Amino acid sequence: MSKNTYDAIVVGSGISGGWAAKELTEKGLKVLMLERGENVEHIKDYTNMNKNLWDYPHHGRPSLEALATEPNMARGKGYPFNEPTMGAWASATTAPYVEKEPFQWFRAYQVGGRSLLWGRQSYRLNPEDFEANGKEGIAVDWPIRYEDVAPWYSYVEKFAGISGNRDGLDVLPDGEFLPAFAFNAVEKDLQARLKKQYKGARVTSLWDAPHTLLNHALSRGG
Repeated sequence: MSKNTYDAIVVGSGISGGWAAKELTEKGLKVLMLERGENVEHIKDYTNMNKNLWDYPHHGRPSLEALATEPNMARGKGYPFNEPTMGAWASATTAPYVEKEPFQWFRAYQVGGRSLLWGRQSYRLNPEDFEANGKEGIAVDWPIRYEDVAPWYSYVEKFAGISGNRDGLDVLPDGEFLPAFAFNAVEKDLQARLKKQYKGARVTSLWDAPHTLLNHALSRGG
């Protein structure tokens, strides 16, 4: 082992580290990845995958005891610290850190890091976001625009698998989306009623956290 040499060493296999290792190895570099957490085998180790909310003692929400034990995680009011994801997060009792100022730090120690704990929704900044500083005279204008970043959004989305709707909204640019999460019967009824009540209304699924109800973003317009 002492004779092994590498072009790059990546510490941590989460979204950033995992992507760095992917890009470097695909470019022909010999990469060593270091990860402190355990390996999570696809499907086999997803112990809560097929559970419903009523299968959990607290309907998916963290118990008062759990919140008291993990005060930092408790600041999220159950997001993303909840019964379906319990055990996947680093505990402040076994892995403490010094907090000089309030700092909410959700850490996940396993191969893949927090990439295993998201809802497949990661949306693009819109063109206005890149221009707001310059238009409002705040700080420094961005040196790039949406058009510069859009091809890279597509590049990442095609690999990562982002869930969403192609609604043609300026405030929420369309991406290379996988099918959005399906509405349940109540949400379908809400969608139908809003479309009937408000001309041009759209109801878009926004995934809040594993095993929680879908939140809805209502936008009026063309």
